[in-house]
Amino acid sequence: VYVFQSHEEDDRKVRRREKNRVAAQRSRKKQTQKADKLHEEYESLEQENTSLKREIGKLTDEMKHLSEVLKDHEKICPLLHCTMNFVTVPRPDALASCLPR
Repeated sequence: VYVFQSHEEDDRKVRRREKNRVAAQRSRKKQTQKADKLHEEYESLEQENTSLKREIGKLTDEMKHLSEVLKDHEKICPLLHCTMNFVTVPRPDALASCLPR
């Protein structure tokens, strides 16, 4: 009877070991998948960051350009030099000379 119990216990140990081995494999696979997903997300965010930095550069250049255009325009704008510039609604003909052609 003791030999029978020992064989039964051995079978249980083998099944438990196998079950544990499968669970460990599953856990390692899940960790690897999680790490892969995080790496992909990291790569995507790096690309987005690079793209946004590029866009910031372009917008900064555009802002500098437009500031220069505005500064040049202010020198010749009749509305800014008008003695009646306190009037809230400028004349359409005065505005037309300020608008780009």
